[in-house]
Amino acid sequence: MDDRQIRDLFDRLMRAWTDNDAAAYGACFTDDSDYVSYDGTRAVGRHDMQEAHDRLFRGVLAGSALVGEIESIRYVTDGVAIVHGTASVLMPWRSRLPRRRLSRQTLVAVRTDQGWRFTALHNGRVRPVQIPAPDSLPSRMAQAMGHAARRLGMGRATARV
Repeated sequence: MDDRQIRDLFDRLMRAWTDNDAAAYGACFTDDSDYVSYDGTRAVGRHDMQEAHDRLFRGVLAGSALVGEIESIRYVTDGVAIVHGTASVLMPWRSRLPRRRLSRQTLVAVRTDQGWRFTALHNGRVRPVQIPAPDSLPSRMAQAMGHAARRLGMGRATARV
């Protein structure tokens, strides 16, 4: 039963985007939700996220649709679930989704007095890269540069975010 409710919530999220309805989109989230967009932008709280989506829906994403599906639901506790899905924004002038626009979402769903809501969403583009073998040329070059940087006192010991 909870799977169906979470799937319904995900479908409401897609429908609200497709309707370009920021209020309905925001209603899928808790007041204190945490939202990280594909570009790394972070909105803390439903109000900020909803306000940003309102601007997007009235601006550069006007008329767009959100197309996607749930890949998996994993319950961490009785009232908390990790949801993985894929989705893509379909712009109004397109009839097919470009592969480069595919994103994967990690959502945290929580059971509230109003039913299931998302309390966190992290969205990232699907851009798989092949991991070079440890003995490949790119790996050997990275290892050599790391050794040289440490000998010169450069690198991670001095790096700051």
